[in-house]
Amino acid sequence: MPIYRIIVDLSDRKLYLLDGNTVVRQFPVGIGRMLSRTPTGEFTVVNKQANPGGPYGAFWLGLSKPHYGIHGTNDPSSIGREVSRGCIRMYNRDVLALAALVPIRTRVTIRP
Repeated sequence: MPIYRIIVDLSDRKLYLLDGNTVVRQFPVGIGRMLSRTPTGEFTVVNKQANPGGPYGAFWLGLSKPHYGIHGTNDPSSIGREVSRGCIRMYNRDVLALAALVPIRTRVTIRP
């Protein structure tokens, strides 16, 4: 059984899904803008919700830092850019693929 963890690298705007220490998938992401930077550090996935509504696209993965998460978007042109209020945005198809793989309590490391 895979032991998944997530690393978000803000400098290259990518989310990496690892099984142990091996990268098994990588996805482009949109991140927080200058006045609302994405927080760095160690977090965990604390909840999952399909079709959360609003700007959150097809899926929401809530992080242990309240009000922050990894989610889809209704604005695909924002991926790869510094546009969010601190959340990590993914293409809807990518966040659905990620959400299908990672369970609650998955470790999420966000590095500068």
